[in-house]
Amino acid sequence: MKAIIIDDEKRARHLLLELLKTYCPQIDELIEASDLISGVELIKSEKPQLVFLDIEMPNQSGLDVLEYFPEQIDFKIIFVTAYNQYAVEAFKLSAVDYLLKPVDVKELKSAVLKAEEAIRASDLSDQLNKLRHSLKQLSMDKIALEIPKGILFTSHDDIIYFEADGMYTNVQLKDGKQKTICKPLKHFVEQLENNAMFFKCHRSYFINLKYVEELVKDDGDYLMMQNKKKIPISKSKKEQFLEVVKETFM
Repeated sequence: MKAIIIDDEKRARHLLLELLKTYCPQIDELIEASDLISGVELIKSEKPQLVFLDIEMPNQSGLDVLEYFPEQIDFKIIFVTAYNQYAVEAFKLSAVDYLLKPVDVKELKSAVLKAEEAIRASDLSDQLNKLRHSLKQLSMDKIALEIPKGILFTSHDDIIYFEADGMYTNVQLKDGKQKTICKPLKHFVEQLENNAMFFKCHRSYFINLKYVEELVKDDGDYLMMQNKKKIPISKSKKEQFLEVVKETFM
């Protein structure tokens, strides 16, 4: 773990440095700064996980640190000061802990452990957010089908149609395979409602328009799909279908 000590008193910096080296082995890199401005520059260039920050310093208080980071900070703060009247303000800034000088070894170790746990939690949260973003991007082109052995990520383009089967749905794929999913047809209709290529032509069918070959008006209206499957189209849906076809192709 990388840490920065920001304190205008050289003796205080070196004392804290020695305590951290002796009692907090999880901190393997330590950097010093003598004022808030140079400390902020080091935070931005070195990207530490933890900052030990004095409050009363010449020119500017350590409590002003967040003014230099308008977006969410990616480091934890432990305030180290000789004055206890700033504790409330410090914790309002979401500090991990607040240590009074002279620093007590037991309190220092406890504060560093709390910081370590908070950093670990933040890292996990970042990983989850990155995963959410990746899956959201993936969902723009793929759909997750819960099959018995796990989850099948299938491109929208590989699905010919969905067919209701009670509380289950049969998914017909372009490669000729069919998957039975333990979700009702309504689930997929809602999931793909913003994808214009999918059309609910019948209460039991949700089709990919890309694979429609023909609208047949014989022995009941139906759509002939590319795999030669005859799919019924209800009267009301046929009107919608014809209207869109005329707008698009005629």
